[in-house]
Amino acid sequence: MPNERAIAFKRAKSLDNGVSISWLEQTWSKDILNENALQNSDFVLIKKLGFKSIRLPVAFTYFESHNIPVEKVLLLIDDVIRQCHRYGLKLILDYHYGELDDNNYYSETSRVINTWNILTKRYIKESDDDLIFELYNEPPHMDPQRWKDAAYNIITAIRKIDKRRTLIVGASNFNSIYELSRFVRFADENIIYTFHFYEPFLFTHQGATWAGEQVTTTGVPFPYNAEKFPALNPQAKNTWGETNYYQYQHDGNEQSIVDKLNIVKKWGDKYNVPLLCGEYGVYNKYADLDSRCRYIKAVRKTLKALNIPGMLWDYNSTFSIFNGKPSIENLPDCMKDAIDYHTAN
Repeated sequence: MPNERAIAFKRAKSLDNGVSISWLEQTWSKDILNENALQNSDFVLIKKLGFKSIRLPVAFTYFESHNIPVEKVLLLIDDVIRQCHRYGLKLILDYHYGELDDNNYYSETSRVINTWNILTKRYIKESDDDLIFELYNEPPHMDPQRWKDAAYNIITAIRKIDKRRTLIVGASNFNSIYELSRFVRFADENIIYTFHFYEPFLFTHQGATWAGEQVTTTGVPFPYNAEKFPALNPQAKNTWGETNYYQYQHDGNEQSIVDKLNIVKKWGDKYNVPLLCGEYGVYNKYADLDSRCRYIKAVRKTLKALNIPGMLWDYNSTFSIFNGKPSIENLPDCMKDAIDYHTAN
């Protein structure tokens, strides 16, 4: 194995048991840069819970389009980096909420590259082991080759400045496991390949308004239980939600999670490249607590068995594992068990 790839494997492993911080990606917040700022106590809690890494999604395109000086955003990122150093946490800096699609491929790729040029130069002296760059969160449902071309151009631009930084890249269709299974790896050896796992979507996103009418059916338990299974919401008829509803008796169980994660595991083994489950979790407004705990425990257990590092979405927002503000007191017992809090401490 080339030395650079061995380093990427090592860094991927160091990210295991991570958590995303939903803050600088909350474009719906009226004052995103001043609200929900992380406190020292948050880093203490993250460390205490046994998390080893943080993924920081940043809505760079949003800030740029709203004429917010990039320096103002960078100062906040600087502070997160300092805190991660202080508590021995690895950090992924993630370009979140880009606007790339099939129609603006050339102009938008240049826009993304301009931002990465700024970031790469600013953080060139940061430890390669401690700071990793994620090129672009959830490339949309677009021509997979166009996305790969865009990613190649972004990688090339970063490598002109920093040849040693480990990069994280996923496939199109929102970091789909299925698109990744059809992906051909890059020649660059220092890349971790990421995917997001929210299957079965009918369960993990039930009631999430941004996901459309397909997830309007709520009260879906995990695993599938015929006695507790709700009626199909009429709004979900003639959508993917109706298909997923009738499929759930087959998909709503731990074995289905194992089968689907094995799809990406086999792809990673085929190319002998490091993998990262960059997001997994459950929207917590409608899913019952016990089901959420069982699901998170099942995904974590499977990722561990497959030797794939995983990062929970998220720390303190609508997918939070806490009942209320983040604290040990607000962490339910079943969730402590699900995230291995007892064994981690």
